[in-house]
Amino acid sequence: MREIRFDEHGLIPAIVQDARTGQVLTLAYMNRESLQKTLELGETVFWSRSRQQFWHKGETSGNTQRVVKIMLDCDGDALLVQVIPAGPACHTGAVSCFFEELEGE
Repeated sequence: MREIRFDEHGLIPAIVQDARTGQVLTLAYMNRESLQKTLELGETVFWSRSRQQFWHKGETSGNTQRVVKIMLDCDGDALLVQVIPAGPACHTGAVSCFFEELEGE
């Protein structure tokens, strides 16, 4: 397997996608330990850049994400995490964090 290329902060972006629908749910970050925890638990665990701590998705809300597959991109510096979600991905209650369309001037 190709080496995973973490950035200068020890993080790698993780695009989370619904394995059934293909919908992109969120973009989060993982470090080595959160990736290892994700692989061990079979549920997503991220590194919160704002809180500087681990974030097990759904730990308090119940909206967990069961991991189906994790893919490394061709450059080794981004992950695609395919999941079966148990509830919305966004803290706003939206299914996906990508729900606001940008409009031109």
